[in-house]
This record gives sequence, C-alpha cells and structure tokens, in this order.
Amino acid sequence: MPTRRDFLVGTVGVVGATALPASPVSADPVIQTATSSSRVLGANDRARVGVIGTGRQGTGVMRGHQRLADVEIAAICDVYAPNLAKAAEVAPTAARHTDFRRILDDTNIDAVIIGAPDHWHALMTVLACQAGKDVYVEKPTSVAIAEGRAMVQAARKYSRIVQVGTQQRSQPHFQKAAEIVKSGVLGDITMVRCWNAGNTPGIGNPPDSAPPDGLDWEMWLGPAKKVAFNPNRFGVVPNAYSHFRWFWDYAGGMMTDWGVHLIDIVHMAMNVDAPLAVSTIGGTFHLTDNRETPDTIVATYQFPDFVMTYENRVCNSMPINGWSYGIEFLGTTATLFVDREHYEVRPEPAAGSKPLDPRPALTSEAAAANDTFPSHQRNFIDCVKSRQAPICDIEIGHRSTSTAILGNMALRSGQTVVWDAKAERVTNGNAKAQALVARAYRAPWKLTV
Repeated sequence: MPTRRDFLVGTVGVVGATALPASPVSADPVIQTATSSSRVLGANDRARVGVIGTGRQGTGVMRGHQRLADVEIAAICDVYAPNLAKAAEVAPTAARHTDFRRILDDTNIDAVIIGAPDHWHALMTVLACQAGKDVYVEKPTSVAIAEGRAMVQAARKYSRIVQVGTQQRSQPHFQKAAEIVKSGVLGDITMVRCWNAGNTPGIGNPPDSAPPDGLDWEMWLGPAKKVAFNPNRFGVVPNAYSHFRWFWDYAGGMMTDWGVHLIDIVHMAMNVDAPLAVSTIGGTFHLTDNRETPDTIVATYQFPDFVMTYENRVCNSMPINGWSYGIEFLGTTATLFVDREHYEVRPEPAAGSKPLDPRPALTSEAAAANDTFPSHQRNFIDCVKSRQAPICDIEIGHRSTSTAILGNMALRSGQTVVWDAKAERVTNGNAKAQALVARAYRAPWKLTV
C-alpha cells in the first residue's frame, strides 16, 4: 500500500477524460514566504474572510468562524438573493456579491469559506489558491476524483492552506476513539462497518419551471451541464435539505454527503488512504421522485488488512445495534462504536457465554461540549497564521472523498472497481468507472492549475 510520500508529482490542465497523476504530500509544515501571498498574518492579526455560498451549511460555517475573536467576515456571496439577504443579517458589515470572483479579486481578503454546492468546490478552491487565498472548503471536496487531485496540486503550487470541512477530526472523542483503534486493544480488526439509516419521504416530481426571482440559475449551474431549472435540483423549499445532493451532476447522494464523514474517521483510525477495490449494489427501489442517486446502497471496500462496508437506506429507520448511524471497528477481542455523541468499547463474549448475551461497555466516553475544545474553524485560522498543515489538509480530505466517490463509481458502472491509488486510475478494465474519474466542464469554465 503506497504511503502519502510515495505519490507522484504531476501536472494538471483542463479536467478531461483521464485521472490526474497524484502529487506528494508531507507531514512537514507548509512553508510560505512573504512574496507568495498578498498579506502575511501575524499571530495577533485578524483574518479577513470571505464566504462563498451562504445557504444553510455555508452560513453555519460562517457562524463558526464568526465566534473567533481574530476573524472578520469581510465579504459574502451567493447567487440566490434570499440566501444573501439572510447572510447579511448575520454579517451586516460584510460586502455583498453575487459573483464569487469579486471576493477573489479583493486583495485584503486572506481566506475564503466555500459553502457552495459540491460541483463548485474544486473550481472555486483552485481559483482561490491562484488568487492567493487560503481556503476552508466544505466536504465532499469534489464530484470527481480528478477534480480533487487538482485541488491538492493547486494548494501545493500556490503554497495555500486548504482545510476540508470534515469537522469530526477536530472532536476529541473521535481522536480518542482512533487512538484506541490504533492501540491494538481491539485485537485484529478485520471489518469496519459504517452506516446511515432513516425513513424519509421522497422529494416529489415537480416539473421544470422558470427559476425563482433572485436566482441566477446560469451561475448556479456553472461548470455543470446546461439544464432547465427544477426545484429539486436547487432545493428552494424553505428549510429543505439540499436536494441538489441527489443529482449526479452536482453531488453523490448520501455516499458523499454523510458517508465521507464516516469514511474519513476510518481512514484516520486505520491509517489508510485508499481501498484496493470496491463493489457496490443498490438502487432506487421505493422512492418514485426525480432523484438520480439511490435510496438504498451497500458498498464493500477491500483494504489490505480489512474490509469496510458503507450502508445507507432512506426507506427504513431500523437502527444497527441501537444506532441510526455510526462506525463500528470489529476486532478479535472487542468492538468500538463511535458517532458524534460518544464512543464505547465492548469486549467479545466470555468463553461459554451465549453470543447474544448483553456485553457491558468496557470503556465509553461522551462527546465534549462544542465550546470546550478548539474547533475545526479555529484550527484553520491558526494554520492560516502559522502556515502549518491543518488537521484535515486537502490531501486528507481528497482521499476520504475519493473513497466515497469510488463507491458510487462501482454502483454506476455495475462492476467492481480495482483501484490504483498511486496513479488514481481504475486497473481492472472497468471503462465505465474510469470515465467517471473526471468530468467535463461546461464552457467557459475550465479547471487549470
């Protein structure tokens, strides 16, 4: 299994039909000179931050940064006027824009938060790096694996700090759970299980229509292919979940929305970067709405020393071992379960006991209150100042996202994907999956580093 230091250096141009070669990453600090940025922050300086995409998630991340005394929200941007107006209530002194490039043009802005839909993450990150901005980008990093590699290369080429919003890495109880896994007290871990279970109504089948007032639909689509406006592609219902996540052009369903959070912790605890192979089954078996992503999916990943599964169902909420979502590390001597609320370790049954006898928790710990430990946002701003690599550097986030995307690639191709993590290529002749490693960009948008 290659290590991060084994990845090859490559070049990147317009994202086309093949994967981009991998680039090196190091645990060493990210060094930046005064000439490589428009403004170099000292430890006591306030970071001026621009926010691109001010829907529910983008505004939430903005609020997290706002709580930091050394952060000023200097600019906000959204292509939907109601979103921008609501964000202006949160950050009333921030400059307002409808074109994100105006934020990138502002040489007084040090960093940007990218909370736009997933299909914009890669392009906005690369352009921000080129503009000399550090980046906090929401997960998943990208829709296609080649886009994520371009993000890594841009961060390295332009010496930028890029933090991915997999905030569980900053929670102490997740870190402690990972330490327990690494300690060996669970024995040999041969299987890891991840899941989300719920029972939610469909999103219906609204007809295509004219965009609502205040929405620049052309700009919202950006590099995605031109299609008529549909309420479900955008998700304009007040307080609705982001329906765009159920369309392949913009996202990857629950696999890349929630699955990437769980996979990221597995990568951290098991000290892996990528699977060797993945097989996925699933489909839309119950819902009859116009979504494209499945309502039921099970992906099975082969790693060198263990198997990982990710299961999602949105039509039945029966929990697994009492939990509607989470991760189980299944070892020969004990099992560790972890979610955002707590972790617990339960030993294997004693000799002579029945397999279904209750197992008392050997160790358990509840999650700390959010205001009792340094946040993911705090880590990002600290790294903007120190130039140290953040806790979820873009290479780490790209690898976790890639594993999730590989599950979708196996589903959509209908075949197993055997994966060369070093070259980031499919190696078992699955041409359908290989074609999904990258995606075409609609003119005039191009992804170049």
